[in-house]
Amino acid sequence: MKSTVETLSPTRVRLAIEVPFVELEPSLKKAYREIGQQIQIPGFRKGKVPPAIIDQRVGRGTVLNEAVQEAIPQNILSAVREHDLKTLGRPEVEITEFNDGDSLNFTAEVDVRPEITVPDLTSIEVTVDELQVDDSEIDEQVTNLRERFATLKTVERAAAEGDYVQIDLRATVDGEEVPGGSASNISHEVGSKQLLPGLDEAVVGLSAGEDTTFTTQLVGGDFAGRDADVVVTVRTVKEKELPELDDDFAQMASEFDTIEELRNDLRERVSRGKRVEQIYAARDKALEQLVEAAEVPAPEGVVSDEVESRKQAMVDQLERIGASLEDYLAAEEKTEEQIDAELTEAATQGVKVQLLLDTLADAEDVQVSDDEFGHEIVHRAQRAGMAPQQYYDQLVRSGAAGAVFGDVRRGKALAAVMERITIKDSAGNEVSLDALREAGEQEHAHEH
Repeated sequence: MKSTVETLSPTRVRLAIEVPFVELEPSLKKAYREIGQQIQIPGFRKGKVPPAIIDQRVGRGTVLNEAVQEAIPQNILSAVREHDLKTLGRPEVEITEFNDGDSLNFTAEVDVRPEITVPDLTSIEVTVDELQVDDSEIDEQVTNLRERFATLKTVERAAAEGDYVQIDLRATVDGEEVPGGSASNISHEVGSKQLLPGLDEAVVGLSAGEDTTFTTQLVGGDFAGRDADVVVTVRTVKEKELPELDDDFAQMASEFDTIEELRNDLRERVSRGKRVEQIYAARDKALEQLVEAAEVPAPEGVVSDEVESRKQAMVDQLERIGASLEDYLAAEEKTEEQIDAELTEAATQGVKVQLLLDTLADAEDVQVSDDEFGHEIVHRAQRAGMAPQQYYDQLVRSGAAGAVFGDVRRGKALAAVMERITIKDSAGNEVSLDALREAGEQEHAHEH
């Protein structure tokens, strides 16, 4: 095999490869063997059909084509090694010349990792928001906790927003009862807009035993899109009672004895969450600065593959909740072109960050231990709700284990970035990475 390499751009090369016919012999023999296993010819045992008979029945061209399809990837791999290329994504192959008995000539265009010079990490400085926790944020947390321990008490008055009512519903269209349009003894929070449009407005002001009629548009069934008259009857009205905000509540709702201790714990939790936000903000800003300073180019082929993959993931996610891309576009008031542009922008930045971190990992000679790789597999398996071994086997089968390994290695390179950059808050105070790391670990432990 002979090969030459032509640089098309900082991120793409074209390999021109010539394979003498004699080097195709192993692939040709394999093709005859495999085709011989698949066909049945009277008088010959399966797998024992002579090449001449296969040529006669299947055609020499079919065999040659199969041999070439097997030989091309092997020869691309050899050429990539010979020229020491760091390839990305799938090559685009074009056969330029091939006749039976002659050399196979083809080209392969493929994205490659560009040469990147990583700036001095200690020169990078990022500013994040100052960590401030207002009393109103703690009050909101306390209110949410009180809501969880609220009780419902029957009241002898008209229903108001925020109350809970037990109701009966009966829907008719032009006097004809709607199939499945009646329901009894439903519990509903007034003002939650969880049931029919117009219901909340109709119920406000009704006491137990009273009813009223309102009009609503039906969204499903035989009468979809038609206006229906709905009679709503209130059975009971209950108001939500929040527990008193005292030490007894603290003991009931938490492991603390006093309301002051509970508030202090909530303040610490909110602070921890904000410290984690600081980590993410610092990380994103640092990577943005580094990508810009290093002038990282984005390989078009890799970006388009990534866009395709992200779009497919979006469609799959929508299908799981019973929606389509068209529904999503209508709800977001966007065109498919706008979504494609957004995905392309995000994928381009994502690919640039990966290339930067890969370069940094090489420069720092970052290694990934079996323990670190295993820990990541366990973590991902938990998120996917699978057993670690089952998850790993699936990764190996799909050929994605290498990608996970790459993610772990890039994660370690990112940790090296965070160690060396300067992080300040908007008040000019230097932010300690130790405090951030501790917050992240506590948050991570809290997830589990």
